[in-house]
Amino acid sequence: MSESWSHPLNCHSLAYLEGLYSKYLENRDSVSEEWREYFEKISPNGTNGYHPYDGPTFKPRGLFSPPTNGHRLAEFTAAPPTRRPNLQLRIDKLVRAYRVRGHLIARLDPLGIPRGEVPELDPAFHDIHESELDEPVAKDTLYGASELTVRKVLKRLRNTYCRYIGVQFMHIDDYEVKDWLTVQMETSQNRLKVGGVAQRRILRKLTDAVMFEEFIQKKYVGAKSFSLEGAESLIPLLDMAIESAAGHGIKEIVMAMAHRGRLNVLANIMGKSPSKIFREFEDVDPELHIGRGDVKYHLG
Repeated sequence: MSESWSHPLNCHSLAYLEGLYSKYLENRDSVSEEWREYFEKISPNGTNGYHPYDGPTFKPRGLFSPPTNGHRLAEFTAAPPTRRPNLQLRIDKLVRAYRVRGHLIARLDPLGIPRGEVPELDPAFHDIHESELDEPVAKDTLYGASELTVRKVLKRLRNTYCRYIGVQFMHIDDYEVKDWLTVQMETSQNRLKVGGVAQRRILRKLTDAVMFEEFIQKKYVGAKSFSLEGAESLIPLLDMAIESAAGHGIKEIVMAMAHRGRLNVLANIMGKSPSKIFREFEDVDPELHIGRGDVKYHLG
């Protein structure tokens, strides 16, 4: 045995060693004393705990055998799907597309006529698959939100740029102005929270605008007035804008008014007396008979 240790054992000695060990297990006296001492050391019943090699500390278990002694088999879990590269880059392109072209599918038509599709607003246009809609995105993808998935980003973009407000602002050269608008819109998703007092004021202004148009159409049938019908919300919008401007210290406002809705703005925003406007429809001015009159919506 002493000579056997002069040469390290290798894989070619395994069959020989297994044979000796089998004999030892059947009859301890069938092997030499040196081998007997060696096998006693590595035997499970050995007294000194000697182990010639460092093996795993857990007990061997069969793949199809039930666990024993309180040990549980490790559960097999499917590997998570591999995330395709450059997903965030594709998401950023989608976000920019909505900022630039989202207004093209905004619901601005009072009749609800659907608008044409815009390919750039489809996630598939940017190679974003259906299976990727629940993937997380970077926290700075959108303003006013964090821990979003692709699906939630898409929903916020549509709520912000494709509902009842169509915004064209990405052409602005001043970065600070453009960034400020982006923050305000994406944080609020273009929804203004107003209290009860403000809501009643909006209703009152909207009612005044509608009644003004209806009166002119019924009283002066066929008269050209460039009605604001269908866009009466302009009146409460201008009213809120002017009130907000005054609250920020603005003292003077210059308005460039289109023909459409000018009479309504004169009456309900600028404070011109409706009776004066209606009198102009009566053609009582003698100047009209000598060719020096003007259309009603030019009179201020």
